[in-house]
Amino acid sequence: GLAPWMQALPGRLLHTNVVGCAIFAAVSGSSAATCATIGKMSLPELKRRGYPDDMVIGTLAGAGTLGLLIPPSIIMIVYGVSADVSIARLFIAGIVPGILLALLFSGYIAFWALRHPERVPPADARLPFAEKLKASMSLIPVALLILGVLGSIYAGIATATEAAAVGVVGALIISASQGALSWTTFKEALLGATRLYCMMALILAGAAFLTLAMGYIGLPRHLAEWIGSLGLSKFQLVAMLALFYIVLGCFLDGISMVVLTMGVIMPTVISAGIDPIWFGIFIVLVVEMAQITPPVGFNLFVLQGMTGKDLL
Repeated sequence: GLAPWMQALPGRLLHTNVVGCAIFAAVSGSSAATCATIGKMSLPELKRRGYPDDMVIGTLAGAGTLGLLIPPSIIMIVYGVSADVSIARLFIAGIVPGILLALLFSGYIAFWALRHPERVPPADARLPFAEKLKASMSLIPVALLILGVLGSIYAGIATATEAAAVGVVGALIISASQGALSWTTFKEALLGATRLYCMMALILAGAAFLTLAMGYIGLPRHLAEWIGSLGLSKFQLVAMLALFYIVLGCFLDGISMVVLTMGVIMPTVISAGIDPIWFGIFIVLVVEMAQITPPVGFNLFVLQGMTGKDLL
């Protein structure tokens, strides 16, 4: 549905990775799921049309991280619980940065295409407007699902948990109406969700124990006092934390990074006068970098499994 609208842009169908990931991110909440779902559709098609593998895989790996920033987001929920921050406010705060990041991704694709026009395949034959509209009709159910999930939160009708139930019911209705729902697919989706959230529960339980232990030995207080004694400005503190999370992201997945460090970091952040909502979006951005940073880049693992290429 997106392809007919992308032909006039520099980079052409490479933009479908970014737009597709941005749209699916507003339904999924998981970077790996966004990357895998859009990749399953776009990788074979873009390869068949002659787009270079490095740009196809690179744009998909990068844009797949939008699943963390554009609400609803698993990382935002984990951060909200760990830092005792409103999840609904975090969701609202992630919309504009998510759109800006998607535009930056598309801007880079356009810049690359203008510098390397010989690597971009020729445009397809132009379709009449009516044909373009017909090809885009499949996006309408997804748009309605996004509206139902996010609209129920922002209108104050449902909490984040209740909105998740709205999303599940809506996704089931859409898949059933399109003939994609069967007992096998339903069972696989249910088992996948169970495995994911059992893993999250165990990580959160371990992190709670670690936070309690650190509280007993006074580590957060000593760390806060040490950083406070450095006399860092807000900008310097944020720069130090960015470097810390970038290095940490080379070895840990995003959820582990958040839950294992929030107990130590949040008192320091709050004492420095940094808004916890703003800091939450900052954390999501650095976790996005961790998703595509070797040697433990989750999106790279997903794409490596789909393409068979060594991306690490």
